[in-house]
Amino acid sequence: MSDPLHLVCPHCHAVNRVPAERLGAAPACGQCHQPLFAGQPLAVDAAGFERQLARNDIPVLVDFWAPWCGPCKMMAPHYAQAAAQLEPRVRLLKVDTDAEQALGARYAIRSIPTLVLFKGGREVARQSGAMQAAGIVQWVRAQGV
Repeated sequence: MSDPLHLVCPHCHAVNRVPAERLGAAPACGQCHQPLFAGQPLAVDAAGFERQLARNDIPVLVDFWAPWCGPCKMMAPHYAQAAAQLEPRVRLLKVDTDAEQALGARYAIRSIPTLVLFKGGREVARQSGAMQAAGIVQWVRAQGV
């Protein structure tokens, strides 16, 4: 049995310990009993972003976007499809750069949509521009995830 992974609940933000071999078995949160993965990206504010980044042992993929952005709106359903394919090995987040301007500035987001992949809380890859689901999944897997 391998060391358990720490996973942040998308509902109550509790940190759960899940054995790696049980990731594919639809684990539920020990505190609120909701699924830890829903096959959908999770919209987060700055506090949620920080907790997901700091406490998840799995890679975190973030879509930095804005509601007025046409390419962002076009990519949204593809990002959701990618979530269904990449979870539970990757947590997918969405950050509205209009609502969370400090996060956009901190990560020097110059164009949107921009995908940023984090491992161990550190940025490991970045891709700007709208992508389709297959392209998102292929790009993430090309990063060794």
